[in-house]
Amino acid sequence: MSGSSLDGLDLAFVELYAKPGQWDFDIVHADCIPYPKEWSDRLSNAIHLNAKDYLLLHSEYGHYIGRQVSLFIEKFNLAYKVALISSHGHTTFHLPPLMTAQLGDGSAIAAETGLPVITDLRSLDVALGGQGAPIVPMGEKILWKDYPFFLNLGGIANLSVNQPNLYIAYDVCPANRVLNLITAKQGKAFDDGGKLAASGKIHMELLDKLNALGYYANAYPKSLANDFGTDVVFPLLDSAHLSDEDALATYTEHIAVQVSAEVEKHLPSLGLPNARMLVTGGGAFNQFLVDRLKAHLEPMRVEVEVPEEKLVNYKEALVMALLGVLRWREEPTTLATVTGAAKDGIGGAVWMGVL
Repeated sequence: MSGSSLDGLDLAFVELYAKPGQWDFDIVHADCIPYPKEWSDRLSNAIHLNAKDYLLLHSEYGHYIGRQVSLFIEKFNLAYKVALISSHGHTTFHLPPLMTAQLGDGSAIAAETGLPVITDLRSLDVALGGQGAPIVPMGEKILWKDYPFFLNLGGIANLSVNQPNLYIAYDVCPANRVLNLITAKQGKAFDDGGKLAASGKIHMELLDKLNALGYYANAYPKSLANDFGTDVVFPLLDSAHLSDEDALATYTEHIAVQVSAEVEKHLPSLGLPNARMLVTGGGAFNQFLVDRLKAHLEPMRVEVEVPEEKLVNYKEALVMALLGVLRWREEPTTLATVTGAAKDGIGGAVWMGVL
């Protein structure tokens, strides 16, 4: 899994157990391989390449993924223990209902590892008229049935809502991608624990401008491409000429405001006296952001829960593993109620590896 925050390549060796009416899992080994600057630059600039150079990068990045998987297998002594590789790749173009594209050629991964590979997990849903995102909710529905709300704080904040007889999910707003762009101005990869943001002040006029952006008035199903954060939101913050601390404080508050507003919309349909929200993704380690979420959500009787570190870091990689297994079993990998597609889809390309 490669997230839009471009921090690195997440790898997880997952054991999945299918039981009647219930799946269980164990994240046996996991690691994040930080991207060298060359790769983070190449991935972030991929959308500007011509078609030939883009496809060359697609192949080269696939080989890179395959080599990293092989090193991971060697590091944790997993030879002959891996049944298949499920690779999400790195999202570049996301233009539903027309197309979606993730870098990381599955044939190159299969060639490097000699193992069966599942890739291209979003395209069928888009072809069926869906958003192609979010796709993690299928895993949430199967693995964590008891939570009404799920929040993933990655490059983009995604909310999932487990309503009676209806499961929905969508992108709420840009998150770490924008926060990291602000922090990068100080030469830092991210705001550790949200300490910089906690030392800043909220700029109410800018907060109002952010909250008034047109995307937030759209009904779900809806999804965001990375360029909404980089080309729309960040320039708006940058043009305000605030200190980095104030910009971080203001944008952190914006994330909390947008998430809580979406949660409030769905509370009546749940019919619960109180509810739990499972928060994962890199933003779950941003204590200031988590505190601001609690400040908005706890008066609504929504309890914010951050699980153990391994699940926070590797929940998306875990779900990609599950989606790969579902594809292998020829079972649905996407939920039409989430994406708006004509029907649930069994998405993913299968590369059989080298026999």
